[in-house]
Amino acid sequence: MENDCMKGTNTDGSRSDDYCVYCFAMGAFTEEMTMEEMIRSNIEYLDEWNASTGVEMTEEEAVKQLREFLPTLKRWKR
Repeated sequence: MENDCMKGTNTDGSRSDDYCVYCFAMGAFTEEMTMEEMIRSNIEYLDEWNASTGVEMTEEEAVKQLREFLPTLKRWKR
């Protein structure tokens, strides 16, 4: 994440380089969920994301991308 305001916070209040503000606050995950639950949660915001980016991604395309991308993140790394 290039923008510090998108970074979550560690227990000491410093910014986390590993997790986003939506997933991580004060050194803990904001919600415990499986990767599939995270995908479903993200899909709920697809219309907003499409509108803000000018992209018209379908739900199927978004799910496919998330299934490829999420396993590369520290939280989901296999």
